[in-house]
Amino acid sequence: MQFSVFIVGQLPDPTPENERRMLHDSVELAVRAEEMGFDRVWAVEHHGLKWYSHMSTSEIFLTWVAARTSRIRVGHGVVTLPFGYQHPVRVAERTAMLDVLSDGRLDVGVGRSASRREMSLFGVDASTSHDQVEEALQIVTGVWGGDTSGWRGSLDIAPGEVFPRPRQDPHPPLFTACTNEAALRSAAHRGLGALVLGLGDLDLLRRRRTVYDEARAARTGRDLLTPAVNDHFAVVCPTVVLDDAAEARRIGVRGQQFFVESSRHWYGGAPPPDLDVSADGERGLRNLERAVLREMEAAGVPARPEYVAAYHTHHPYGTADLALSRVRELADAGADEVMCLVQMGGVPHAACMETVRQWGEHVIPHFR
Repeated sequence: MQFSVFIVGQLPDPTPENERRMLHDSVELAVRAEEMGFDRVWAVEHHGLKWYSHMSTSEIFLTWVAARTSRIRVGHGVVTLPFGYQHPVRVAERTAMLDVLSDGRLDVGVGRSASRREMSLFGVDASTSHDQVEEALQIVTGVWGGDTSGWRGSLDIAPGEVFPRPRQDPHPPLFTACTNEAALRSAAHRGLGALVLGLGDLDLLRRRRTVYDEARAARTGRDLLTPAVNDHFAVVCPTVVLDDAAEARRIGVRGQQFFVESSRHWYGGAPPPDLDVSADGERGLRNLERAVLREMEAAGVPARPEYVAAYHTHHPYGTADLALSRVRELADAGADEVMCLVQMGGVPHAACMETVRQWGEHVIPHFR
């Protein structure tokens, strides 16, 4: 079992001063994660999402983290690949440079960042974004491998060499964001690790692991993106761990409410999140779940398990004993890595730092 910290960059009150503090605090959290024995720190890439994420240039954030650390791996969770966001050759160059400077500590997750806000901000066409991610992956891995023949597809890239080459041979491990079963099947067929980014329950996680394993068992050599197969299965786990279990649950559930509300706003057109971080998160999530179920019923849409699971609060908000028990459950359900989501909107930085300390001292050692 591996452990990581998953940094989103959320802000209930996104003033420039608070934004600067949050970014520096996030670096400090990553440094603490290395000190406490975590394996990896992931950083998202999102654009223009006022409350949900201020992590727009994760390659700079991860470079800063790599310079402040010596052992912990740094990961894009994920870098956006549709062409409107960035040219695939630039992605290949930047990631290779970071892999070299970090002495081979980079993991690269990819995705398409599918909110309407982000796509419209960069002129990305949702109908072609899936194909562009696949095409970009082929370009990036070709550039990493020293292919000088250029590319003829949706993009027209002239022959030529691109530098530097990655430090890891043949390239950094590749992952892809998996928020539904189709994405899981595609990842397994292509030999890519799965970043299971939704807030799910154990039954949903078991189902997702089964889908991934069945697709992996059915793949052939022709399906693989590169010979460097990565079958790593990482899952997000919201958590706040303190000595005071009741306080940890109060803070964690309220943070989860903000996380869900802010993502619903940008991905589903819902109202902005409740910015009162002292509000009752238990009540807020129950009200949200009822509202979502009513909306889906009115629209004649089945209540998909991943939608409903986002409102469950069976996460390690409490003492280290609860976190230890939860990791055992996640391991039994098929997780290879627990991605600790600590930095949710409204969770104080001190609580984030204490949570990482508690995991490092009382949870991680049991799985070494």
